[in-house]
Amino acid sequence: MNPTPDPTPVSFQEVQENGKQVTTEDLAEVIEQFEQYRERLVSETMITAQRAKLPKKTAMAQIEPELAKIDAALLSLRQLF
Repeated sequence: MNPTPDPTPVSFQEVQENGKQVTTEDLAEVIEQFEQYRERLVSETMITAQRAKLPKKTAMAQIEPELAKIDAALLSLRQLF
């Protein structure tokens, strides 16, 4: 068990999840996971497009709606800091 105290709650103290206050550490972890997912999505799409001999522009157009959702989520999460 880790004896260190709980991290300081985020400044936007009304943010709660299942009755538990969300910490800056929690937010940072979620942001990092979204960033990694975004990078992986773009990377894997480009690899697949290259194998299928599709233009990069066509492949990116296919994932643009998902990228927009990820970017919006990241923006919302970053505003909580």
